[in-house]
Amino acid sequence: MSIVKKLRHKTETAEGATKKTVGKALGNERMEAEGSAEQAKGNAKQTGDKLKHAGEKIRHPFKH
Repeated sequence: MSIVKKLRHKTETAEGATKKTVGKALGNERMEAEGSAEQAKGNAKQTGDKLKHAGEKIRHPFKH
């Protein structure tokens, strides 16, 4: 997994959190909901990447 992919997922999570906070501060429920969704999507992608990496670590010793 590339560092660019990791950064993209972290950025997506951060943007979602920011959007959620701004939406909450402005009383804009739609913006807040969109931010929550973006944040959850970024978190899910990060979790998927971590699981993929863990699977590779487990599988690696059995290759030889």
